[in-house]
Amino acid sequence: MAKTGVGPLCRLFGKTRQAHYQKLLYFREQAANSMLVLDLVAALRREIPGLGTKKLYLLLQNSFRKSGIKMGRDKLHKLLQTHNLTIRVTRKLPKTTNSNHWMKKYPNLIKELEVTTTEQVWVCDLTYVCVGKDFNYLSLITDAHSRMIIGYFLHQFLSADGCIKALDMAISSRNKTGLSVIHHSDRGSQYCSFQYVQKLKEANIEISMTDNGDPYENAMAERVNGILKTDFKLNRIFKNHMEALLAVEISINNYNQLRPHMSCNYMTPFEAHCLDEPLIKRWKSNKSKQSAAPPASPVWVREAGGAEQ
Repeated sequence: MAKTGVGPLCRLFGKTRQAHYQKLLYFREQAANSMLVLDLVAALRREIPGLGTKKLYLLLQNSFRKSGIKMGRDKLHKLLQTHNLTIRVTRKLPKTTNSNHWMKKYPNLIKELEVTTTEQVWVCDLTYVCVGKDFNYLSLITDAHSRMIIGYFLHQFLSADGCIKALDMAISSRNKTGLSVIHHSDRGSQYCSFQYVQKLKEANIEISMTDNGDPYENAMAERVNGILKTDFKLNRIFKNHMEALLAVEISINNYNQLRPHMSCNYMTPFEAHCLDEPLIKRWKSNKSKQSAAPPASPVWVREAGGAEQ
């Protein structure tokens, strides 16, 4: 059977040979660009496994510009879908808060407070980590201004001991020891316990709690829990306590050092904590919608694929 050359086929469809080869080159470039993007995504997700399309797109902007890649967020999402790389969020919420107890509850001091600097408000919460067929409990203390986790402890039991260890870490990290800080939490028995309250008073830290155990009044702390679970995959089942502890330490370090926050003008919590000045919030609300400039990416992203971020 005789073979038909490229020229006759192009003429048959009303195209030139030049147009054919240009289109062929275009498809090859698109395939190469897609492979580069997937490599960059893989580098990012090695550090933050649950990073979704929106954050990926923001972190990849400078790499796209340097490499001459034209790809919008929808196209990136479609590429991830094609390769089964989109993130599914699963939720499992065992109860960690018991506010039905006799111990003293404190009023909410931050309901109308505008947070403008670091070490002004700390938000605190407990969350579970699955270990075998049981749970360990992660105590977290986060600076409300920078979103930086400044104290944490993974305890094998749901008691005040883990919370106290996290509090010790947070207190030791303080730079503004002459200024007052507000400790805000839910009304859980751990935070109302004599030992915990005594530790706060000894450090001259003001005590604030949610009204009637309303979780929405501690939404920031709940949000940090969710980020660690979804973006850093702390919602998986660990074999033992040591494996879980190692994952917690790595996740919190990467959360503080690598993950940009819209509430921190796309800076990482560590960068925002060091800057210590009023921050522009880049998330959208019904009252105002701000245009978002691409964030500067961490050093490890700049090194991936030779991309400058």
